[in-house]
Amino acid sequence: MSLLVLAVRRMPNPRLTGLGSGLFCIASMFALACLDRLLFGASLAVYGVLFLPVCALTAIWVRRADLVTAPIAVPIAFAFGLLPVAGSDGGFGDGLMGLFTALAMHAGWLYGGTLIAGLIVTVRKLRLMNRRAAQRRAAAQPPRPPAQQKPAARARAQAQPRRRPV
Repeated sequence: MSLLVLAVRRMPNPRLTGLGSGLFCIASMFALACLDRLLFGASLAVYGVLFLPVCALTAIWVRRADLVTAPIAVPIAFAFGLLPVAGSDGGFGDGLMGLFTALAMHAGWLYGGTLIAGLIVTVRKLRLMNRRAAQRRAAAQPPRPPAQQKPAARARAQAQPRRRPV
């Protein structure tokens, strides 16, 4: 368990915009699909397994202001990444038919990855909302009288020079 925590802490922490996270997801899925076609002969199961961590990384690396874009970009990236592995021997129509067939037959991976991204984004949004609410509550509280302050805060308050009225 501690090895997993250490690995997560050492991961890069980029903050991608909505467009950047979509491009990251699309580019990585297309690259992984090409790699899958090269190494595993266009295995859609391998493609689906590789899709799940890309979904998680996309949801983790998107910045707070663009959280809603991660679950939207993930299915688009799945469909775009299927192009190299969808199995088309003929022209455009054959490739389109292979793409639709792959989308229909492997929708479980698509739903699972979208669910992962949606859950991560939801947890991040809830934590952000809780943090903002705590900051608002702290700002709305009146300051404590000096008798209730902690000794360090009282010493700081006493150390500040008092202004004389002019």
